[in-house]
Formats: sequence, C-alpha cells, structure tokens
Amino acid sequence: MRILTRYILREITSHALIGAGVFTFVLFTRDLGRLLELVVRNSAPLPSVAEIFFFTVPVALIYTIPMGALVGILIGLSRLAADSEITAMRASGIGVWTFLRIVSIFAVAAWLLALVNSVYLAPRSQAALGRLQDRLKSSQASFEIQPRVFYEGFPQLVLYVQDVQSAQGAAIWKGVFIADISNPSAPRITLAQQGILVSQDMDTLHLHLSNGATHETDPKVPDQYQVSTFQQTDIPIQVPQNENKDEQAAVPVAQLGTGDLAVEAARVKKYQARWYWIEFHRRFALPTACLVLALVGIPLGLSSKKGGKSTGFVLTILLVFAYYSFSLIGVSLARQGRVSPGLGVWLAKPFDVAPLRNLWHPFKAGLNEGGGILIRPSPPEDAFKRATSRWRVFSARFPMILDDYVMRDFIAYLLMISATFLMLLLVFTLFELLGDILRNQVSPLVVGEYLLSVSPYFVYNITPLCVLLAVLITFGLMQRSNEITAIKATGISIYRIVVPVLIAASLLTAGLFFFDQFYLPHANKRQDALRNLIKGKPAQTYLNPERKWIFGQHSSIYYYQFFDSERDQFGNLSVFQFDPASFQLTHRVYAERAHWEDRLQRWICEQGWERNLRGPAIGNFRTFDVSTFPAINEPPLYFKKEVKQSSEMNYEELRRYIHDLQQSGFDVVRLKVQLQKKFAFPFIALVMAVLAIPFSLTHSKRGAVTGVAVAVGIAAVYTVVSNLFEAMGNVSQLPPILAAWAPDLIFGLTGGYLILKVPT
Repeated sequence: MRILTRYILREITSHALIGAGVFTFVLFTRDLGRLLELVVRNSAPLPSVAEIFFFTVPVALIYTIPMGALVGILIGLSRLAADSEITAMRASGIGVWTFLRIVSIFAVAAWLLALVNSVYLAPRSQAALGRLQDRLKSSQASFEIQPRVFYEGFPQLVLYVQDVQSAQGAAIWKGVFIADISNPSAPRITLAQQGILVSQDMDTLHLHLSNGATHETDPKVPDQYQVSTFQQTDIPIQVPQNENKDEQAAVPVAQLGTGDLAVEAARVKKYQARWYWIEFHRRFALPTACLVLALVGIPLGLSSKKGGKSTGFVLTILLVFAYYSFSLIGVSLARQGRVSPGLGVWLAKPFDVAPLRNLWHPFKAGLNEGGGILIRPSPPEDAFKRATSRWRVFSARFPMILDDYVMRDFIAYLLMISATFLMLLLVFTLFELLGDILRNQVSPLVVGEYLLSVSPYFVYNITPLCVLLAVLITFGLMQRSNEITAIKATGISIYRIVVPVLIAASLLTAGLFFFDQFYLPHANKRQDALRNLIKGKPAQTYLNPERKWIFGQHSSIYYYQFFDSERDQFGNLSVFQFDPASFQLTHRVYAERAHWEDRLQRWICEQGWERNLRGPAIGNFRTFDVSTFPAINEPPLYFKKEVKQSSEMNYEELRRYIHDLQQSGFDVVRLKVQLQKKFAFPFIALVMAVLAIPFSLTHSKRGAVTGVAVAVGIAAVYTVVSNLFEAMGNVSQLPPILAAWAPDLIFGLTGGYLILKVPT
C-alpha cells in the first residue's frame, strides 16, 4: 500500500508542480521585461534585480498553488484512469476511500504550503519589495530620462537631453535643456553641454552641469534680459512623491504582517477596519481553495474514461473561473460594507458543493459491491484504426487520415491550454483591479466589457506558449503510447508526421499578424480607455492638449501655454533656437498670440519680441506688433500629433507615427523595436512549434509530463532571451531589427538542427 500511495502521490505532485510552474511563469512574464531593462541599463545591481524577482513570485503563488493542485489531481488521476491503471488497482481490491485518503494527503500538503505562503511569505515579500523600490527610486531617476524626449516628471521642471551615455551608478547627459516653470509665463532656461545626475538621498537628486548658461527674462519688461554663464554648477532636484493617497493607504495593508492586521483593525475606525479584516480573511481563504478545488478534481479525475479527460479539463476551467468569480463578488460586497468581511471573503468556499453532488453521481455509479471503480477499457487498437473513427479536419485529398488524427489532438490541446491561461490572466486581472473597481464604483457591465476587450490582447501574447505546450503534449503522448513507433514501422518518416502541425503553426503565425493589423489595435484602444475609467484616470483623447513642449524641425524648441487646435492659434508662444554643436541659445522669439496663415505658410506672430544671442553676449533686440519668421514654419498638423502606444497601431500606422515623432525630437528607439516586433512576434508561434518537435519525440515513458516540464524550461529561456534583446534594443545597445529578430533566428535554427538529428 505504501508503494501505491507513493506512486499516486508522485503522479499527482509532478503534474501539480508543472502546472503551478507554468501558471507562475505566465503571470511573471508581465514584469520580466522591466527587470531585464534594469540589468541592461546597469541602473540597478544584479542582487537588487534578483531580489525583485524573488519578492514578486510569492504574490503570484497565492493564486497559482491552488490552480496547480487542481491540475495535478485532475491530470494525474485522469492519466491513471485513461491508462486503465485505476481498473488494475480496483481489481486488486482497493476501494474508493483509499483513493480519497491518498489524494487528501496531497490536498492538505498543498493547503499548508499555500497557507504558509499567503500568511507569512507573501506579506513579507511585498513589504521588502516596497522598501527595495523606495531605495532604488532615486537611483533610477537618471535612467528614466530618454534622449530627445521632454521629461516633465520633476516638480516645476522640464528636461530635454540630446544624448544619454550609461556610466556606473549614474548617467552622463550630452546637451541639456532645463526649463524652470515656477513662473509659466517666463520660464527660466538653462542650457549646458554636459550633465551628470546622481542620487544624493532618497528624496533629492544632484545635477552637475558643465559649460552652460542660464537665461532669465521678465515678460512685463521684455527689454531686460539676463544671461549667466558657468563652467560648473550644481542644481538640487526633488524626487517627485506619490500624490495618490488611496494608493498610499492601500500599500501598508498588503505589507502588514498577518497578526498586525488584527491589531491595526482594532485601532482604526470601523469603516477603515473593514479593509484590514478583509485582507486578514483573504490570507486564509485563498489557500483554502486547494481543499475546495480538490473536491472537484477528485471525482472528475477518477471518472475520466479514455478520451473523456478533455471534457473534464474544460469543465474544470469553467469551475475554477466561477470559483474565483464568486470570491471576487464576495470581496466586493465586503468592501462595500454590505456583508461582514468574514462572510464576503469566505462566500465562495461552499460554492462547489452543489455541483460536486452532480459530479459525484457518475463516479459513484462506477463503484461495485467491493468498493472499487468500474472502468471498461477499450479494446486494443492501432493508431490508424482510431484515427479513422475521428472527424476529418481536411478534405480527403489532403494526403492522409493521419493528418486529421494529429491535427485534431493538436487543436484540442491548443484550445484547452489557451482557455486555461486566458482564464488565469482574467482572474488575476480582476483581483488586481478590484480595489479600483470598488473605489470608483465601476459598473459590472463596464468591467465585463473591459475583460472582453483585454482578452484579445492576452490571447495574442499567450498563443506562442500555448503552441509550444500543445506540440509537446500531442507528440509526447503519441510517443509514450508507441503510436510514433507504429507509424514509423509503416514506412512513414517523422518529417511527414509533423507536417500538419507545422502547417497549423504557419497558419497561426499568419493569423496573428493579420489579427494585429486589423483588429487588435482597436481592441487595445478600447481596453485602454476602459482601464483608465476603472482606474479613475481621465479618458485619453490621443490628442494631448497638455503637451506644451515640442521640438521643431530647425534645432528649435517650442513652448506655449495655450493652443487652439480648431482655429490653429497659439497663446504665449516662445521659440528657442540653439546651435546643435555647442548647444548654446542663438535666437529667442516670444509672441502673445500667433495664428497660421495658409497663403504664407507661416505663423503670424503678434505683440512680441525677438532677441539674437551670441554666447553670453546679448545681440539685437526688437519688439513687434506683427511679424513672421522663416524658421518658424512648422504647419499646425505638426503640433497635433496623436499620442499613441505601439500596441494601438498596425505596422503602417506605427511606421508613419515614428517618422512624425522623430522630426519632433521625441525618442523613437523603443517604437522602432516594436515596429520590427510587429513581424517578429507572430513568427514565435512557428519557432515554438519547430523547437518543440524534437523535444517531444524523445523516448520517454512519461512523455507528457516530461514534455510539459521541458516546455516550461524552453519558454523561460526564450522569454528571458527575447526580453533581454528587446531591452538592449530599447537602450540602443542593439539595432532594432536585431533586437526583434535575433531570438527568433537563434531558437528557430536550433529547433531546425535538432529536428534533423531526430531518428526518422
């Protein structure tokens, strides 16, 4: 009996570990690019980046441990039932309660592990992560400044840098333009050939400038103008503080120890104590999902017959999604004060009891008088006989029935895996936004619309990983059941067997590209607007009226306080022209009003002045009532550029957008990398299929389990390499085309080489 217990526990545990690993990996990939960029920029020491990684994982494990436990029970028992091992155990006199006892050992162990993580590890990790981010906040500020971008993150300052060079612990800026807008009508302008920004303490940065000048003027007395030159000067800059009181209040709740939550709840007012008690109960309720979901997985797994585990898997996906949905509803009712915190948080725990009774009937019906499980194994069949009983995917002329057989399994696993990952991401997103939904009283219809709008984005990003897993599982199971051997015995090459999967992956690649060209940008715009609504942010109009600084076409910088985009009129317009070589101001124009004249193709400036400058010397000065200037000829459309994200544009739109922004002095390096990824990313689906084939065809009795474990490893390595190359491209350490395409080429060629090494 001990051998049998260890065998069943090993089968369940192996699947559970792989499931939890895959789910955690999917959630963690959202932050992987940001961490790798810290490494590439050399802006944070490697130990700090490793700390960020380890502090983030326990938060994801709160949700993925229960789901991994469910997958382990379901797939482990389903595999035993499908291979008639349950029947063999029943023939030896083992009853159903023996299976329940063995699986209960695993469920309780998973519950204890999840409990320790939720009650002890996750709060400490979040608190440590908060302290680490505060410590790195000031040191990261210098690396947030992108070249040729107007940065307005510092209080009362606008910063523009021509070029940025990385250095150990700091960044060297070439060509620095600083505008102090404490008085918006008369900004104090400082230009310098070089600047270095280093951290002085957690709240203050130290900016050291070399070879520059400061320009000051009084708008009421335009003939008074002061230029102060310097060889070296220092400017203290205050690090911006978080002004969102709601966010500041929410962070300590998640970072408090579990015992401290009860203490704090007793000290604050009743309506505030509700938040502490909700967090207290959540830390115990979420791990309990291991036990509740195990009650669903046991009857589903044991009652799965040959070919029936796919249905059980899909049903489990729906049940898990419903379970977490009920949890969200309960927490939302508790936060609104409609029910007590304990009742709201634990609302979902009895949810599965009623469905469990219905699921138990087919399981119970299989019990015989001795307490065993009756499962009728199907008679022995070879791969081709089973294939002929399946529905056809292609017409009769697509060469062989075998193609239908392979394609059907591949599509089935692809759909199931995609549905699982999509459900996981939607549930995690709901928990992430729950506080904002309740605080801003967002309608459930809006939340539902947001989830529908963000689903295409999730599907687009997880499809390559799903292809990898589907290929590994499909051929891994065929290899394990000796179907690959039977097919090769008939004279069919391995290369011919994998053709339908490669065709399907190629079609998915083309589908992903056209999906991104014609549908995904519109869905991303909609989900971004809905997310802003849920977050309580003003809706983006994509015509940014607050952008008051823009780089012109002739080494000039425009600053304006008002711009009427319908009438093409400026209010309080200032134009700064400088020498790009020495980065010294050469010409300055100010106008109270300016309007565009189509006939002249110029801006007509009214009630202003102009001044020529020669280094520290003030040159000609004149006032005007009406005047035009040859260098101020950018058309109105130049100032009406849309503010978009690369995910909200197709390839052609992004290419034109990059061209326009590049002329305006905006940083386009990241956008150029994303432009190349418009083609490179869809090809990942085909690369993953090519890479998965040789790993899935290895001789292993545990092909499916080994295949999924290999898939996690391959996906982790590929994601790290891909994000690393992208981060290097974002900081101009690699050309955009190489940053986007190199991972595809490296892993594609590796997969092709390994396929050629597989015995055919």
